[in-house]
Amino acid sequence: MVSLVQNIAVDCADPYGLARFWSSVTGCPLDPEDGPGSKETQVLLPQGPALYFNQVSEPKRTKNRLHLCLRPETSREQEVERLLGVGATLVADRRNPDGTGWAVLADPEGNEFCVLRGESDLAATGS
Repeated sequence: MVSLVQNIAVDCADPYGLARFWSSVTGCPLDPEDGPGSKETQVLLPQGPALYFNQVSEPKRTKNRLHLCLRPETSREQEVERLLGVGATLVADRRNPDGTGWAVLADPEGNEFCVLRGESDLAATGS
């Protein structure tokens, strides 16, 4: 017997606002039953677990011990620029001159996530 991952939970101050950001990141819809002021909100991913946002009173204080790594359909650089435009911030640039590496960004509440090389980057380098 095994356990299945139901959702990936993110504690936050504004579940609906943060879920809207992640809906923009993933292109996936919010749960239609959720709205502004909801204490719990989900982004419904087509495959795998939902992204679940839960309201908590305490602020984020330290680096995440668990984070999401995104592989964009476009290039890594195009996706980083797009995500900065929808509210992410650049935390650390781990991109290398040879095209390898990743960018560490944070969502509007400071939760870190990585943007890996995109499908077009991988196709261009054959890796």
